[in-house]
Amino acid sequence: MRGVWVVVVMAVIGATGCAGAHNAAEHAQAFTEQDKAAVENSVRQFINSVEQDVMREGPMAWTREFSDEPTFFMVSDGVLVFSSGAAAVQGIQSLRQAIKKIELHWGEDLRVDVLSPKFAVVGTSWQETREIQGREVKDRGYFTGLVEQRNGKWQFRNAHWSTKKTGEAGSTGD
Repeated sequence: MRGVWVVVVMAVIGATGCAGAHNAAEHAQAFTEQDKAAVENSVRQFINSVEQDVMREGPMAWTREFSDEPTFFMVSDGVLVFSSGAAAVQGIQSLRQAIKKIELHWGEDLRVDVLSPKFAVVGTSWQETREIQGREVKDRGYFTGLVEQRNGKWQFRNAHWSTKKTGEAGSTGD
């Protein structure tokens, strides 16, 4: 009789596993091209609002745009700048005194790769002018990041800034 129960349990587990896989496949198909387009549009709006927020508020705007979660990290030119959301908040606080003004412009080449209703990868060229201790510092390069929708709003879950060095060949979307 014990052997019969093993067969019954295995059949139930197998049927449940198949149903779970079938439901996952249906869920993946339920995310339509129209849904993807809506997410892409929402992410594009977020990226545009980041540009405006940073120019209006300076570095402090990044504390809202970057996730404050431990999973957040930011790299710039091959160096881990912030290893977590808490490190980003602390680092940005220290920039508040040094950077008086930021003029950030994303390129016209913004790419959005929608991964799911809550995640997308973005990439774009950028130009930035910062006023630091009375002098202007200009940089440009390429930015990539993973954006995540949490609590009804988009935030960067991670970010990577590459800076184009003066005299380097290559396009930054100018």
